[in-house]
Amino acid sequence: MENLPNDPFMLMSFINMKLRDFYSSLDMLCDDLQVDKSELLQKLKDAGFEYNEENNKFW
Repeated sequence: MENLPNDPFMLMSFINMKLRDFYSSLDMLCDDLQVDKSELLQKLKDAGFEYNEENNKFW
């Protein structure tokens, strides 16, 4: 998580852009970027964002 934006709004925007342009799932993104999925989900949940698997994005 150290290489990702610290601000939760910037993080959500960055992750959504990566999901839209490069990854078909959050699991693929986390594996490729070596990010702890549960940590990412919790950080964004704390800011009010939830992952929608069907749409492959946070909102």
